Amino acid sequence: MSSSESKLPLRDIPGDYGLPFLGAIKDRFDFHYNQGTDGFFRSRMQSYKSTVYRANVPPGPFNAPKSKAIVLVDAVSFPILFDNSKVDKTNYFDGTFMPSTDFTGGYRLCPFLDTSEPKHATLKGLFLSTLANLHNRFIPLFLSSMSELFTHLEHELSDKGEAYFNTLSDDMAFDFLFRLFCEKSPSETSLGSDGPTFLNKWVFFQLAPLISLGLKHVPNFIEDLVLHTFPLPFFPLKSDYKKIFDVFYKSMGSILDEAEKLGLKRDEACHNFIFLAGFNSYGGMKVFFPALIRWVGAAGESLHRRLTDEIRTAVKEEGGVTFSALNRMSLTKSVVYETLRIEPPVPFQTEKAREDVIIHSHDSSFLIKKDEIIFGYQPLATKDPMIFDNPEEFIADRFVGDKEELIKYVYWSNGKESDDSTVDDKQCPGKNLVVLLGRLMLVEFFLRYDTFEIEFGRLLLGSKVTFKSVTKATS
Repeated sequence: MSSSESKLPLRDIPGDYGLPFLGAIKDRFDFHYNQGTDGFFRSRMQSYKSTVYRANVPPGPFNAPKSKAIVLVDAVSFPILFDNSKVDKTNYFDGTFMPSTDFTGGYRLCPFLDTSEPKHATLKGLFLSTLANLHNRFIPLFLSSMSELFTHLEHELSDKGEAYFNTLSDDMAFDFLFRLFCEKSPSETSLGSDGPTFLNKWVFFQLAPLISLGLKHVPNFIEDLVLHTFPLPFFPLKSDYKKIFDVFYKSMGSILDEAEKLGLKRDEACHNFIFLAGFNSYGGMKVFFPALIRWVGAAGESLHRRLTDEIRTAVKEEGGVTFSALNRMSLTKSVVYETLRIEPPVPFQTEKAREDVIIHSHDSSFLIKKDEIIFGYQPLATKDPMIFDNPEEFIADRFVGDKEELIKYVYWSNGKESDDSTVDDKQCPGKNLVVLLGRLMLVEFFLRYDTFEIEFGRLLLGSKVTFKSVTKATS
């Protein structure tokens, strides 16, 4: 604790939970229907004049046994969520609930294990070593997948006058991840082109308690009853998941051999890698790639020219798209960090206090009692006006030069962007890969095109992007 933190006044945590059961239902309706996600957290921050407060968080009854939480929405208090000596992540991943293990072969997978459980370090170590061994394949595989994306993008633009990017991005992401881990194209297996469709359903069924469909002709109480009150069953997805599992199991021989050497069962390791590839990676890219193109596209030709100049100069001087070329592209990297700051792929972090702990915001200290749930809403924490100038604006060069030190306040990976993922933490094992792929996507776009025009909106998870035109590279 710094001397300045020790001098902050200790304040009671403001907020309340309302009446038993009814308070949780009211807050859930506010979250999904009355205020929306951002409005729910922002309005309470403003009402309580505090970035640390009490509230019921979704989904509540009967999907989650507990809904009462202490909410953190500033950049200073937020990192307590990453201190594994003080917080317990047992059975917490995206929220206060845990989907049935039927979705994951009957196993509690690595994301739901606390760091104190021995198997966590074994599985996390396997993920990290596997990605390290595959490092040299990242660039060539992704460039190949991007080439196919461009072919389909230009065909749709020519044929229809517009191209819906999200589906193209999903197909590209799945193709890359499958070839990375399974060393073959999904078209060479029984999955064919159905992999993204299967995974979309599988991810949706698990995240349904946090999602609102926004259907105009369906009353809110009916949607709430179906999606948010009880867990969706696994049985409609059973045959699809078995097909995915069988293909991964047959195709990941060498990786599963390594898992066995570590004392893991082959099927348990396979379910974990399906989650890593299909939920963590594919699910994250499903949000991140459209967000990246949405913010860059909306920034317009001025930013496009700056990126074009930086990217083409570095690639020319380094003789191709290499790691050394990428390391010369400071603006490109900053754009990726800025996208992850302003629209993080995973908005929520949840844990439970292991012990009584004092946390600090910018102006106060707060006592959190043992076993209280701590819930972080990242999109406000990473727009903290005490840390970032004009935090609601997309500023492409926000992290260029000396300002790159601000990446320690970018938390999308369940950790500080300035930290490296280890076996002893819950930070995303693929965090560096995601940043690399974001940079590569921009590189490939601006090697091929001078500029492009898009329309954008919102989906259940993230941004919706439609290309209206592209201008081929002229130099």
